[in-house]
Amino acid sequence: MQNFVFHNPTKILFGKGTISNIGPETTAFSNKVLLVYGSGSIKKNGLYQQVTESLQNAGAEIVEHPGVQSNPLLSHVRAGIALTKTHHCQVVCAVGGGSVIDEAKAICAGAMVDHDVWKFFTGKKSITSTLPLTTVLTLAASGSEMNSGMVITNEETNQKFGFANKHLFPKASILDPEATFSVPANYTAYGAVDAIAHVLEFYFTTADPSTPVQDRFMEGLVINAMESCDRVLADLHDYQGRADLMWTATLALNGLTGAGLGKVGFPMHMIEHSLSALYDVPHGAGLSAIIPGWMRHQSEITPKRFAQFAERVFDCRNGSVEEQAQMGINSLQKWFEKVHSPTSLQALHIPTQDIPRIAENALALAKVWRMPDYDNGRIQAILAGC
Repeated sequence: MQNFVFHNPTKILFGKGTISNIGPETTAFSNKVLLVYGSGSIKKNGLYQQVTESLQNAGAEIVEHPGVQSNPLLSHVRAGIALTKTHHCQVVCAVGGGSVIDEAKAICAGAMVDHDVWKFFTGKKSITSTLPLTTVLTLAASGSEMNSGMVITNEETNQKFGFANKHLFPKASILDPEATFSVPANYTAYGAVDAIAHVLEFYFTTADPSTPVQDRFMEGLVINAMESCDRVLADLHDYQGRADLMWTATLALNGLTGAGLGKVGFPMHMIEHSLSALYDVPHGAGLSAIIPGWMRHQSEITPKRFAQFAERVFDCRNGSVEEQAQMGINSLQKWFEKVHSPTSLQALHIPTQDIPRIAENALALAKVWRMPDYDNGRIQAILAGC
């Protein structure tokens, strides 16, 4: 295990009836609130009324910024920043999934500077301060409700970039599993895939040979993500299933999984971001198409790691190390298929002749994320296996 510092300042309020706390949690910072949300589903399921009533009862003056897309756009972020500055909002409240929270984070950072917010994503500028952020989570997936990362798509350049900064942690996040009851089966599955992908990125890219505590923790999260997702897909209103899936997704990317692993990478996300940027596919759906191909590629380099995963997560105990590794990959792919998440580029209706274009797009993010091992040829080889 490597040296590490774990610090997560986000306050979590978890469980039934916690949404009523969003008002006082938000106005503790200011009563001038920018309310960020998506396409309007929160108005249909009653969540909008719950949140706005809580904010108003706490004395908030609300400025609304709706319309966040599932792959949030830079132009919409810029509009939110302008709105924040015009109305002198001093705190941001995000109600939604990872896309809404990510855009809210970008607004929190961009509202504090005069330069364009995209400079943060390309590494040309560094974040030194942000507006405070509170969240009400509506989708178990990204972990953005309790981490310091954000991802935005620049529709002008077809680039989907992300990064983390210590100033981007939300101040408080409300996690009420009942707020996810209205999430349909396909996006429930995509969210579980995203959570699993976050764990696997750390699990398979660490170079440390001795991480038993983290290994067992991450293996357990993968198992729980699959089991809880299965329960929810059998009954979309299964509270315990929703609760387990929600907390699993939060734990998958709040800093705990990577603690002590040393340097790790996010190659699967790096490649998938190009699919989202170029084809606007749901993030989780893109990941399930990339993960099996990347795993087969990487298992040729570190087969023992994949064999361990196969044995502990899927009870694959027969055959050689290489055979065990392949059985584990096949088992995970079968689970993706079971929950109806795409497992190939073809399933996403992406033609194989587009692979060079996708690889070239991904290469730009590989450079920003300092992943020199992933050149154009390697990325194309992985995509060819997808």
